[in-house]
Amino acid sequence: MDVIEHKRAIRAWTMYDWANSTFATTIAAAVLPVYYSTVASKNLQPHEATSNWAFTTTIALILVALLGPILGAMADFSGAKKRFMSIFVVVGVTGTALLYLVKSGDWFMASVFYIIGSIGFAGANVFYDSLLPHVAHEDEIDQVSSRGYAMGYAGGGILLSINLVMIMFSPDHLTELMTRLSFLTVSIWWLVFTIPLWRNVKEPPRRILASEIGFNPIKASFSRLSNTFKEIKKYKELTKFIVAFWLYNNGIGTIIFMATIYGTELGFSSTTTIGTLLMVQFVAIPFAFLFGWLAKKIGTKRSILLSLLVYTLIAIGGYFLYKEIHFWLLGFAVATVQGGSQALSRSLFGRMMPKSKSAEFYSFFSVSEKIAGTVGPLLFGVVSRLMGGSRLSIVSLIIFFSLGGLLLWRVKEKDGIAIADAEEKILIANNIM
Repeated sequence: MDVIEHKRAIRAWTMYDWANSTFATTIAAAVLPVYYSTVASKNLQPHEATSNWAFTTTIALILVALLGPILGAMADFSGAKKRFMSIFVVVGVTGTALLYLVKSGDWFMASVFYIIGSIGFAGANVFYDSLLPHVAHEDEIDQVSSRGYAMGYAGGGILLSINLVMIMFSPDHLTELMTRLSFLTVSIWWLVFTIPLWRNVKEPPRRILASEIGFNPIKASFSRLSNTFKEIKKYKELTKFIVAFWLYNNGIGTIIFMATIYGTELGFSSTTTIGTLLMVQFVAIPFAFLFGWLAKKIGTKRSILLSLLVYTLIAIGGYFLYKEIHFWLLGFAVATVQGGSQALSRSLFGRMMPKSKSAEFYSFFSVSEKIAGTVGPLLFGVVSRLMGGSRLSIVSLIIFFSLGGLLLWRVKEKDGIAIADAEEKILIANNIM
Protein backbone atom coordinates (compact mmCIF):
# COMPACT_ATOMS: atom_id res chain seq x y z
CA MET A 1 0.00 0.00 0.00
CA ASP A 2 1.51 3.35 -1.03
CA VAL A 3 1.42 6.51 1.07
CA ILE A 4 -1.65 7.96 -0.66
CA GLU A 5 -3.64 4.75 -0.30
CA HIS A 6 -2.56 4.46 3.33
CA LYS A 7 -3.76 7.97 4.15
CA ARG A 8 -7.00 7.40 2.24
CA ALA A 9 -7.63 4.19 4.19
CA ILE A 10 -7.05 5.98 7.50
CA ARG A 11 -9.46 8.78 6.55
CA ALA A 12 -12.07 6.26 5.47
CA TRP A 13 -11.63 4.22 8.65
CA THR A 14 -12.04 7.28 10.89
CA MET A 15 -15.03 8.37 8.81
CA TYR A 16 -16.97 5.36 10.09
CA ASP A 17 -16.75 6.85 13.58
CA TRP A 18 -18.34 9.95 12.05
CA ALA A 19 -21.06 7.69 10.59
CA ASN A 20 -22.07 5.47 13.49
CA SER A 21 -21.57 7.89 16.39
CA THR A 22 -24.91 9.44 15.49
CA PHE A 23 -26.48 6.29 16.94
CA ALA A 24 -24.50 6.77 20.15
CA THR A 25 -25.62 10.40 20.49
CA THR A 26 -29.15 10.80 19.13
CA ILE A 27 -30.35 7.24 19.82
CA ALA A 28 -28.46 5.82 22.80
CA ALA A 29 -27.66 8.92 24.81
CA ALA A 30 -29.82 11.94 23.97
CA VAL A 31 -33.08 12.03 22.05
CA LEU A 32 -34.37 8.47 22.40
CA PRO A 33 -33.88 8.24 26.21
CA VAL A 34 -35.92 11.42 26.70
CA TYR A 35 -38.56 10.26 24.18
CA TYR A 36 -38.59 6.83 25.84
CA SER A 37 -39.15 8.36 29.27
CA THR A 38 -41.69 11.06 28.39
CA VAL A 39 -43.62 9.64 25.40
CA ALA A 40 -43.08 5.88 24.98
CA SER A 41 -43.38 5.37 28.78
CA LYS A 42 -46.11 7.95 29.25
CA ASN A 43 -48.17 5.78 31.63
CA LEU A 44 -45.21 4.68 33.81
CA GLN A 45 -43.55 6.26 36.85
CA PRO A 46 -40.27 8.10 36.02
CA HIS A 47 -38.04 5.65 37.94
CA GLU A 48 -39.83 2.73 36.21
CA ALA A 49 -38.99 4.22 32.82
CA THR A 50 -35.37 4.67 33.93
CA SER A 51 -35.05 1.06 35.09
CA ASN A 52 -36.78 -0.28 31.94
CA TRP A 53 -34.26 1.65 29.83
CA ALA A 54 -31.42 0.17 31.89
CA PHE A 55 -32.78 -3.36 31.46
CA THR A 56 -33.25 -2.80 27.70
CA THR A 57 -29.62 -1.72 27.40
CA THR A 58 -28.52 -4.77 29.37
CA ILE A 59 -30.39 -7.20 27.11
CA ALA A 60 -28.87 -5.67 23.97
CA LEU A 61 -25.35 -5.88 25.35
CA ILE A 62 -25.76 -9.50 26.49
CA LEU A 63 -26.92 -10.59 23.01
CA VAL A 64 -23.90 -8.98 21.36
CA ALA A 65 -21.59 -10.49 23.98
CA LEU A 66 -22.89 -13.97 23.16
CA LEU A 67 -22.53 -13.54 19.39
CA GLY A 68 -19.25 -11.61 19.30
CA PRO A 69 -16.57 -14.29 19.84
CA ILE A 70 -18.05 -16.76 17.34
CA LEU A 71 -18.53 -14.11 14.67
CA GLY A 72 -15.03 -12.72 15.24
CA ALA A 73 -13.39 -16.09 14.77
CA MET A 74 -15.51 -16.74 11.66
CA ALA A 75 -14.49 -13.37 10.21
CA ASP A 76 -10.79 -14.12 10.73
CA PHE A 77 -11.11 -17.58 9.17
CA SER A 78 -13.25 -16.47 6.24
CA GLY A 79 -11.29 -13.31 5.50
CA ALA A 80 -14.57 -11.43 5.82
CA LYS A 81 -14.19 -8.73 8.47
CA LYS A 82 -15.69 -6.07 6.21
CA ARG A 83 -18.48 -8.41 5.12
CA PHE A 84 -19.49 -9.18 8.70
CA MET A 85 -19.27 -5.51 9.56
CA SER A 86 -21.58 -4.69 6.64
CA ILE A 87 -24.19 -7.18 7.83
CA PHE A 88 -24.30 -5.57 11.26
CA VAL A 89 -24.41 -2.08 9.77
CA VAL A 90 -27.55 -3.06 7.83
CA VAL A 91 -29.10 -4.56 10.99
CA GLY A 92 -28.32 -1.40 12.98
CA VAL A 93 -29.59 0.95 10.29
CA THR A 94 -32.82 -1.04 10.01
CA GLY A 95 -33.47 -1.16 13.75
CA THR A 96 -32.84 2.56 14.01
CA ALA A 97 -35.21 3.37 11.15
CA LEU A 98 -37.96 1.26 12.76
CA LEU A 99 -37.90 3.55 15.81
CA TYR A 100 -39.87 5.98 13.66
CA LEU A 101 -42.91 3.76 14.33
CA VAL A 102 -42.78 4.25 18.13
CA LYS A 103 -45.56 6.46 19.50
CA SER A 104 -47.10 7.28 22.89
CA GLY A 105 -47.15 4.30 25.25
CA ASP A 106 -45.09 2.07 22.94
CA TRP A 107 -42.21 1.57 25.39
CA PHE A 108 -41.98 -2.17 24.66
CA MET A 109 -41.80 -1.56 20.91
CA ALA A 110 -39.16 1.07 21.54
CA SER A 111 -37.15 -1.42 23.59
CA VAL A 112 -37.31 -4.09 20.86
CA PHE A 113 -36.25 -1.75 18.05
CA TYR A 114 -33.52 -0.21 20.20
CA ILE A 115 -32.17 -3.69 20.95
CA ILE A 116 -32.04 -4.47 17.21
CA GLY A 117 -30.25 -1.19 16.52
CA SER A 118 -27.83 -1.75 19.40
CA ILE A 119 -26.94 -5.23 18.18
CA GLY A 120 -26.10 -3.76 14.77
CA PHE A 121 -24.15 -0.87 16.29
CA ALA A 122 -22.10 -2.94 18.71
CA GLY A 123 -21.62 -5.89 16.35
CA ALA A 124 -20.32 -3.67 13.55
CA ASN A 125 -17.92 -2.03 16.00
CA VAL A 126 -16.29 -5.40 16.72
CA PHE A 127 -15.19 -5.73 13.09
CA TYR A 128 -14.53 -2.01 12.66
CA ASP A 129 -12.13 -2.08 15.62
CA SER A 130 -10.50 -5.25 14.28
CA LEU A 131 -9.47 -3.34 11.14
CA LEU A 132 -7.48 -0.76 13.16
CA PRO A 133 -4.19 -2.74 13.43
CA HIS A 134 -4.34 -3.35 9.66
CA VAL A 135 -5.07 0.29 8.76
CA ALA A 136 -2.63 2.03 11.14
CA HIS A 137 1.09 1.43 11.56
CA GLU A 138 2.41 0.57 15.01
CA ASP A 139 3.78 4.07 15.64
CA GLU A 140 0.49 5.81 14.74
CA ILE A 141 -2.18 3.55 16.23
CA ASP A 142 -2.82 5.78 19.29
CA GLN A 143 -3.23 8.85 17.11
CA VAL A 144 -5.45 7.12 14.51
CA SER A 145 -7.69 5.65 17.22
CA SER A 146 -7.97 9.07 18.89
CA ARG A 147 -8.69 10.71 15.52
CA GLY A 148 -11.50 8.23 15.01
CA TYR A 149 -13.11 9.21 18.30
CA ALA A 150 -12.67 12.89 17.48
CA MET A 151 -14.42 12.34 14.14
CA GLY A 152 -17.16 10.49 15.98
CA TYR A 153 -17.75 13.37 18.35
CA ALA A 154 -17.90 15.78 15.43
CA GLY A 155 -20.27 13.70 13.32
CA GLY A 156 -22.47 12.77 16.26
CA GLY A 157 -22.57 16.34 17.44
CA ILE A 158 -23.41 17.85 14.06
CA LEU A 159 -26.37 15.55 13.40
CA LEU A 160 -27.55 15.91 16.99
CA SER A 161 -27.52 19.69 16.48
CA ILE A 162 -29.64 19.30 13.37
CA ASN A 163 -32.03 16.99 15.19
CA LEU A 164 -32.38 19.40 18.11
CA VAL A 165 -33.25 22.23 15.74
CA MET A 166 -35.87 19.98 14.14
CA ILE A 167 -37.40 19.13 17.52
CA MET A 168 -37.07 22.31 19.56
CA PHE A 169 -38.13 24.81 16.89
CA SER A 170 -41.11 22.87 15.56
CA PRO A 171 -44.72 23.65 16.61
CA ASP A 172 -45.86 21.71 19.68
CA HIS A 173 -48.17 19.48 17.67
CA LEU A 174 -45.24 18.43 15.44
CA THR A 175 -42.63 17.83 18.17
CA GLU A 176 -43.31 14.10 18.41
CA LEU A 177 -43.18 13.71 14.62
CA MET A 178 -39.90 15.63 14.39
CA THR A 179 -38.43 13.41 17.11
CA ARG A 180 -39.39 10.29 15.20
CA LEU A 181 -37.96 11.78 11.99
CA SER A 182 -34.67 12.36 13.81
CA PHE A 183 -34.40 8.59 14.21
CA LEU A 184 -34.65 8.24 10.42
CA THR A 185 -31.90 10.83 9.89
CA VAL A 186 -29.56 8.71 12.02
CA SER A 187 -30.15 5.61 9.91
CA ILE A 188 -29.54 7.52 6.67
CA TRP A 189 -26.41 9.30 7.98
CA TRP A 190 -25.00 6.03 9.30
CA LEU A 191 -25.48 4.25 5.98
CA VAL A 192 -24.21 7.02 3.70
CA PHE A 193 -21.00 7.75 5.62
CA THR A 194 -20.08 4.07 5.83
CA ILE A 195 -19.51 4.08 2.07
CA PRO A 196 -15.91 5.50 2.25
CA LEU A 197 -14.82 2.57 4.40
CA TRP A 198 -16.42 0.07 2.03
CA ARG A 199 -14.57 1.68 -0.88
CA ASN A 200 -11.13 2.47 0.57
CA VAL A 201 -10.33 0.02 3.39
CA LYS A 202 -9.15 -3.32 2.06
CA GLU A 203 -10.11 -6.67 3.54
CA PRO A 204 -7.08 -7.91 5.57
CA PRO A 205 -5.43 -11.11 4.28
CA ARG A 206 -7.12 -14.37 5.07
CA ARG A 207 -5.30 -16.61 7.53
CA ILE A 208 -5.87 -20.38 7.57
CA LEU A 209 -3.69 -22.63 9.69
CA ALA A 210 -2.59 -26.06 8.50
CA SER A 211 -4.68 -27.66 11.25
CA GLU A 212 -7.80 -26.02 9.78
CA ILE A 213 -7.62 -27.44 6.25
CA GLY A 214 -11.03 -28.80 5.31
CA PHE A 215 -12.83 -26.93 8.13
CA ASN A 216 -15.99 -25.01 7.43
CA PRO A 217 -16.22 -21.50 8.96
CA ILE A 218 -18.41 -22.58 11.89
CA LYS A 219 -16.16 -25.49 12.82
CA ALA A 220 -13.07 -23.30 12.45
CA SER A 221 -14.58 -20.55 14.62
CA PHE A 222 -15.27 -22.92 17.51
CA SER A 223 -11.83 -24.47 17.09
CA ARG A 224 -10.22 -21.04 17.32
CA LEU A 225 -12.28 -20.09 20.34
CA SER A 226 -11.17 -23.27 22.07
CA ASN A 227 -7.53 -22.57 21.21
CA THR A 228 -7.81 -18.99 22.40
CA PHE A 229 -9.05 -20.14 25.80
CA LYS A 230 -6.26 -22.73 25.99
CA GLU A 231 -3.55 -20.26 24.98
CA ILE A 232 -4.71 -17.34 27.11
CA LYS A 233 -1.75 -17.88 29.47
CA LYS A 234 0.52 -16.68 26.65
CA TYR A 235 -1.07 -13.26 26.95
CA LYS A 236 -0.80 -12.64 30.68
CA GLU A 237 -0.58 -8.84 30.42
CA LEU A 238 -3.39 -8.72 27.86
CA THR A 239 -5.58 -10.78 30.19
CA LYS A 240 -4.93 -8.39 33.07
CA PHE A 241 -5.79 -5.45 30.83
CA ILE A 242 -9.07 -7.04 29.72
CA VAL A 243 -10.12 -7.59 33.34
CA ALA A 244 -9.11 -4.03 34.23
CA PHE A 245 -11.08 -2.72 31.28
CA TRP A 246 -14.03 -4.90 32.28
CA LEU A 247 -14.02 -3.16 35.64
CA TYR A 248 -13.55 0.49 34.73
CA ASN A 249 -15.73 0.28 31.64
CA ASN A 250 -18.63 -0.63 33.91
CA GLY A 251 -18.53 2.93 35.13
CA ILE A 252 -17.84 4.60 31.78
CA GLY A 253 -20.56 2.70 29.94
CA THR A 254 -23.15 3.32 32.62
CA ILE A 255 -22.50 7.07 32.63
CA ILE A 256 -22.83 7.17 28.83
CA PHE A 257 -26.07 5.19 28.72
CA MET A 258 -27.79 6.55 31.82
CA ALA A 259 -26.78 10.23 32.11
CA THR A 260 -29.59 11.75 30.05
CA ILE A 261 -32.42 9.66 31.49
CA TYR A 262 -30.99 10.21 35.01
CA GLY A 263 -31.15 13.97 34.46
CA THR A 264 -34.71 13.60 33.15
CA GLU A 265 -35.66 11.68 36.31
CA LEU A 266 -34.25 14.52 38.45
CA GLY A 267 -36.58 16.93 36.66
CA PHE A 268 -34.00 18.70 34.53
CA SER A 269 -35.29 20.12 31.25
CA SER A 270 -34.58 18.49 27.91
CA THR A 271 -32.70 21.66 27.00
CA THR A 272 -30.25 20.89 29.80
CA THR A 273 -29.97 17.12 29.36
CA ILE A 274 -29.70 17.06 25.58
CA GLY A 275 -27.88 20.39 25.42
CA THR A 276 -25.24 19.07 27.80
CA LEU A 277 -24.71 16.01 25.65
CA LEU A 278 -24.37 18.23 22.60
CA MET A 279 -21.79 20.29 24.43
CA VAL A 280 -19.92 17.10 25.33
CA GLN A 281 -19.69 16.14 21.65
CA PHE A 282 -17.82 19.27 20.66
CA VAL A 283 -15.75 19.82 23.80
CA ALA A 284 -14.58 16.20 23.57
CA ILE A 285 -13.01 16.69 20.12
CA PRO A 286 -9.89 18.61 21.19
CA PHE A 287 -9.56 16.48 24.33
CA ALA A 288 -9.56 13.27 22.23
CA PHE A 289 -6.61 14.67 20.27
CA LEU A 290 -5.03 15.85 23.54
CA PHE A 291 -5.07 12.33 24.96
CA GLY A 292 -3.46 11.02 21.76
CA TRP A 293 -0.67 13.56 22.32
CA LEU A 294 -0.55 12.82 26.05
CA ALA A 295 -0.03 9.11 25.37
CA LYS A 296 3.20 9.99 23.56
CA LYS A 297 4.40 12.12 26.48
CA ILE A 298 3.54 10.04 29.56
CA GLY A 299 2.48 6.69 28.08
CA THR A 300 -0.83 5.14 27.11
CA LYS A 301 -1.47 3.40 30.43
CA ARG A 302 -0.81 6.48 32.55
CA SER A 303 -3.07 8.56 30.33
CA ILE A 304 -5.92 6.10 30.87
CA LEU A 305 -5.29 6.12 34.63
CA LEU A 306 -5.57 9.92 34.64
CA SER A 307 -8.95 9.68 32.92
CA LEU A 308 -10.17 7.18 35.54
CA LEU A 309 -9.28 9.60 38.33
CA VAL A 310 -11.47 12.24 36.69
CA TYR A 311 -14.30 9.72 36.26
CA THR A 312 -14.14 8.90 39.97
CA LEU A 313 -14.68 12.56 40.81
CA ILE A 314 -17.55 12.70 38.31
CA ALA A 315 -19.31 9.74 40.00
CA ILE A 316 -19.02 11.46 43.37
CA GLY A 317 -20.34 14.71 41.94
CA GLY A 318 -23.27 12.86 40.33
CA TYR A 319 -24.74 12.13 43.75
CA PHE A 320 -24.97 15.86 44.49
CA LEU A 321 -26.83 16.89 41.33
CA TYR A 322 -29.54 19.34 42.41
CA LYS A 323 -29.26 22.23 39.94
CA GLU A 324 -29.11 22.20 36.20
CA ILE A 325 -25.78 24.06 36.22
CA HIS A 326 -24.32 21.06 38.06
CA PHE A 327 -25.37 18.82 35.17
CA TRP A 328 -23.62 21.12 32.69
CA LEU A 329 -20.42 21.15 34.77
CA LEU A 330 -20.30 17.37 35.12
CA GLY A 331 -20.98 17.05 31.40
CA PHE A 332 -17.94 19.22 30.69
CA ALA A 333 -15.84 17.01 32.98
CA VAL A 334 -17.03 13.91 31.10
CA ALA A 335 -16.09 15.55 27.80
CA THR A 336 -12.47 15.93 28.93
CA VAL A 337 -11.93 12.18 29.41
CA GLN A 338 -14.59 10.18 27.55
CA GLY A 339 -12.94 10.00 24.14
CA GLY A 340 -9.41 9.68 25.46
CA SER A 341 -10.17 6.80 27.81
CA GLN A 342 -11.94 4.80 25.12
CA ALA A 343 -9.56 5.56 22.25
CA LEU A 344 -6.44 4.70 24.25
CA SER A 345 -8.04 1.54 25.66
CA ARG A 346 -8.76 0.42 22.09
CA SER A 347 -5.25 1.17 20.86
CA LEU A 348 -3.48 -0.36 23.90
CA PHE A 349 -5.42 -3.56 23.36
CA GLY A 350 -4.52 -3.50 19.66
CA ARG A 351 -0.81 -3.43 20.55
CA MET A 352 -0.98 -6.44 22.86
CA MET A 353 -2.52 -8.91 20.39
CA PRO A 354 -1.38 -10.61 17.16
CA LYS A 355 -2.63 -8.63 14.14
CA SER A 356 -3.72 -11.69 12.18
CA LYS A 357 -6.15 -12.64 14.95
CA SER A 358 -7.52 -9.14 15.29
CA ALA A 359 -11.23 -9.86 14.73
CA GLU A 360 -11.12 -12.80 17.11
CA PHE A 361 -9.31 -10.84 19.81
CA TYR A 362 -11.38 -7.70 19.36
CA SER A 363 -14.45 -9.89 19.74
CA PHE A 364 -13.16 -11.00 23.14
CA PHE A 365 -12.40 -7.38 23.91
CA SER A 366 -15.93 -6.51 22.86
CA VAL A 367 -17.33 -9.30 25.03
CA SER A 368 -15.55 -7.90 28.06
CA GLU A 369 -16.90 -4.47 27.13
CA LYS A 370 -20.46 -5.75 26.74
CA ILE A 371 -20.35 -7.80 29.93
CA ALA A 372 -19.08 -4.71 31.70
CA GLY A 373 -21.86 -2.73 30.08
CA THR A 374 -24.48 -5.19 31.32
CA VAL A 375 -23.38 -5.10 34.95
CA GLY A 376 -23.34 -1.32 35.26
CA PRO A 377 -26.79 -0.49 33.82
CA LEU A 378 -28.28 -3.59 35.47
CA LEU A 379 -27.00 -2.50 38.88
CA PHE A 380 -28.15 1.05 38.16
CA GLY A 381 -31.63 -0.19 37.26
CA VAL A 382 -31.97 -2.54 40.25
CA VAL A 383 -30.83 0.07 42.78
CA SER A 384 -33.08 2.68 41.20
CA ARG A 385 -36.10 0.36 41.34
CA LEU A 386 -35.42 -0.71 44.96
CA MET A 387 -34.63 2.77 46.29
CA GLY A 388 -37.25 4.65 44.26
CA GLY A 389 -34.53 6.92 42.87
CA SER A 390 -31.10 6.81 41.23
CA ARG A 391 -28.72 8.92 43.36
CA LEU A 392 -27.19 5.90 45.07
CA SER A 393 -26.91 4.19 41.68
CA ILE A 394 -24.57 6.86 40.32
CA VAL A 395 -22.25 6.99 43.33
CA SER A 396 -21.83 3.21 43.34
CA LEU A 397 -19.78 3.51 40.14
CA ILE A 398 -16.74 4.60 42.16
CA ILE A 399 -15.82 1.00 42.92
CA PHE A 400 -15.52 0.15 39.21
CA PHE A 401 -13.12 3.03 38.51
CA SER A 402 -10.94 2.34 41.56
CA LEU A 403 -10.62 -1.43 41.11
CA GLY A 404 -10.12 -1.12 37.35
CA GLY A 405 -7.45 1.52 37.85
CA LEU A 406 -5.56 -0.56 40.41
CA LEU A 407 -5.44 -3.57 38.10
CA LEU A 408 -4.49 -1.44 35.08
CA TRP A 409 -1.56 -0.04 37.06
CA ARG A 410 -0.18 -3.59 37.32
CA VAL A 411 -0.31 -4.21 33.55
CA LYS A 412 3.18 -4.33 31.99
CA GLU A 413 2.32 -3.02 28.55
CA LYS A 414 5.82 -3.45 27.04
CA ASP A 415 5.85 -7.13 27.99
CA GLY A 416 2.38 -7.56 26.49
CA ILE A 417 3.45 -5.95 23.19
CA ALA A 418 6.58 -8.11 22.98
CA ILE A 419 4.55 -11.30 23.49
CA ALA A 420 2.07 -10.28 20.79
CA ASP A 421 4.88 -9.52 18.29
CA ALA A 422 6.51 -12.90 18.92
CA GLU A 423 3.21 -14.74 18.50
CA GLU A 424 2.47 -12.88 15.25
CA LYS A 425 5.77 -14.11 13.78
CA ILE A 426 4.79 -17.68 14.65
CA LEU A 427 1.35 -17.24 13.06
CA ILE A 428 2.89 -15.83 9.87
CA ALA A 429 5.28 -18.77 9.69
CA ASN A 430 2.33 -21.20 9.98
CA ASN A 431 0.10 -19.28 7.57
CA ILE A 432 -0.62 -21.27 4.42
CA MET A 433 -3.15 -19.03 2.64
